[in-house]
Amino acid sequence: MFAAFPLLALPVLLYNLVALTFPGGFRSAEASPKLTDPLFSIPMPSHGEWPVTLGDMLLAASLVVLFIELLKSTTSRSVAIVNHSLSMVLFIGCLVEFLLLPACATSVYFLVMIMVLLDVLAGFIMTIVAARRDVDYHTDRA
Repeated sequence: MFAAFPLLALPVLLYNLVALTFPGGFRSAEASPKLTDPLFSIPMPSHGEWPVTLGDMLLAASLVVLFIELLKSTTSRSVAIVNHSLSMVLFIGCLVEFLLLPACATSVYFLVMIMVLLDVLAGFIMTIVAARRDVDYHTDRA
């Protein structure tokens, strides 16, 4: 039953856990600066420095999870329908959080929410296309 679980819930859950650590929790307006503060920097061959933030790391991890979710959505098993439905519920939850919670009103959360939406859309579209290919039309002409 693990295949029915939308994996993009993990980055959303991680964001929510990080948001709870802010002073004021979900009502905090300090989410954006906390997510954009550099955690460390990586020296580049161009002699520049690449500052890596918590938001960058969360978005990179979310993109990897989105890729895995897109691979999962190519199956036409019945568990895929449950996965798509749960992904739709996850998107609705993300949208509500984005609109109502100040700590979720950031670009990082918005992009994670868009990834969840893309997972929902791609999942339904791939399932419809796969189902269309699976339909076999027989005509009896005598």
